[in-house]
Amino acid sequence: MSDADTREDPGLVTGHDGLLRPAWAEQSDLLRAYYDTEWGMPVRDEQGVFERLALESFQSGLSWATVLRKRPAFREAFAGFSPDAVAAFGDDDAERLMADAAIIRNRAKIRATIDNARATVALRETGTDLAQVVWGFRPDETPAPRALAEIPSTSPESVALSKHLKSLGFRWVGPTTMFALMEAIGIVDTHLVGSHRRGSSGVWPA
Repeated sequence: MSDADTREDPGLVTGHDGLLRPAWAEQSDLLRAYYDTEWGMPVRDEQGVFERLALESFQSGLSWATVLRKRPAFREAFAGFSPDAVAAFGDDDAERLMADAAIIRNRAKIRATIDNARATVALRETGTDLAQVVWGFRPDETPAPRALAEIPSTSPESVALSKHLKSLGFRWVGPTTMFALMEAIGIVDTHLVGSHRRGSSGVWPA
């Protein structure tokens, strides 16, 4: 990419396939595949949202690449992120997870994930589920960033979602983590304008 192109599209780089992506998505084949096929695509099922909620919580303070590399191990350790299975985890399971070097061994995050599974199961008794609750905080419009610096880290909706989930017994669901979740599952589209993925979710126009 020329200097002129960089000035026009700060944050975007041209991949070997000629497609424009943010620089972070060109750091590895794993990140490129995640960006091209998964990030920002709609996830509307309970288990899918629970998994991404858990992974975003584990990512807090770390790089997403670290979590993504460990996702297969996370899925194995957390029973495929079945809310019912994880909700049944006890102290022995928590200690098993703390001894599992293939995942991120953070006791507070492990305990929060178990508690969040229980809160997810409890939500069903109210006639709704986690996916419906989270998608209920979709904003009226989405950001249209042209540079990485223009991408927000929170929004009024992520603040409100965080507060609501905490009231339902969820933990490790701060506004920044909730905004990252909303980005990941397509509730907002923060793909940079000019990226080949902008508008590809079908939730928002390009």
